[in-house]
Amino acid sequence: MNKNKIKLGIAPIGWTNDDMPELGKENTFEQCISEMALAGFTGSEVGGKYPRDTKILKHKLQARGIQICNAWTSTFFGDGKKDQTIKEFINQMNFLHEMGAKVIGCSEQSGSIQGLKKPIFGKDKRIFSDKEWNLLADGYNEIAGLAAEKGMKVCLHHHMGTAIQTTDEIDRYMEEVNDDVYLLFDTGHAYYSEGSQKAMLSILEKYITRIVHVHLKDVRDSIVEEVKAKGLSFLDGVRKGAFTVPGDGVIDFKPVFAILDQAGYQGWMVVEAEQDPSIANPFDYAVKGRKYIKENTGI
Repeated sequence: MNKNKIKLGIAPIGWTNDDMPELGKENTFEQCISEMALAGFTGSEVGGKYPRDTKILKHKLQARGIQICNAWTSTFFGDGKKDQTIKEFINQMNFLHEMGAKVIGCSEQSGSIQGLKKPIFGKDKRIFSDKEWNLLADGYNEIAGLAAEKGMKVCLHHHMGTAIQTTDEIDRYMEEVNDDVYLLFDTGHAYYSEGSQKAMLSILEKYITRIVHVHLKDVRDSIVEEVKAKGLSFLDGVRKGAFTVPGDGVIDFKPVFAILDQAGYQGWMVVEAEQDPSIANPFDYAVKGRKYIKENTGI
């Protein structure tokens, strides 16, 4: 892969989980970004412990050679909360723009069960109506226009437990929105949802020209099977270790890297592998993931 086109980042969720703050509560912001740098990463997404004062944040990051590449941004267009969503989006966009990020990774959270104590596979997952899809498309088209004014791109993070999780739902999203609205491709969520390497790769191949941000996340099949068999929630699965860093689970990332390389992908590849830090030492796993990427991409 071309190291002039690809930058490598890692998400702080391996150190402290914002959805379950008790996981990694002992890990400080400074420790997190220091260990990211020591492991060989140059980028980070934004966690709950990160200062929102951009001067302080820049100072802390620049000393470690780390830059901000993205931040989770929730949208609620399907629920009809357009005004509230756009107001919060603008605040996040301005923060990310000040930090030098070029993309804004959004997740449509209307009816999401990812944080609830409900089976992640089953009848509780939200299915959008045609009206809700229209609301979503209108909203995303509008925020994409706002982002473009700042030279930024909006991309949607398909995610377990949300109304845009499956291959069909990703297809519907991509059909509904304008061409200047993009996709954040997540290997782990695609595999978790569809259950196969082939299905995960087919999403990547189909939308490679519309993908502007990539999450590298591996999956442990045995935990996913337990989640299905016992009717566990998404967060139950995270605690048990459903996710891990590239090279430590069932996904073969070599074809992922090949597809990105052949398409001339430019942007960030971000390791995002939330686990229980008391079980999976964040620094050790960051090093493991970085080593695997180096061995398989040369970056």
